[in-house]
Amino acid sequence: MTVDDGAADRPTACPRCRSTTVGVQATSPVPGVWTLFSCSTCLYTWRSTEPAENTDPDHYPEAFRLTPDQLATLPVAPTIPPLRAGDAPGGS
Repeated sequence: MTVDDGAADRPTACPRCRSTTVGVQATSPVPGVWTLFSCSTCLYTWRSTEPAENTDPDHYPEAFRLTPDQLATLPVAPTIPPLRAGDAPGGS
């Protein structure tokens, strides 16, 4: 197993939007195994142990990349309507 303390390979840019707003969200319960990073610009989250196509901006799939202009115009997800009577868990 490779040990990763998150410091040597701390990302300088988000793989998806290339923003520099990357922070550490969590570290593994076993010290040095993995670090969870996230971007506060596009909300992409990844572990330090994932392959380059998920962690490196130069290898992230072009079809899934986002720019700040695209982020500003993305549609908002619709609201989920309340459950109808009888559809609640348990059938009540």
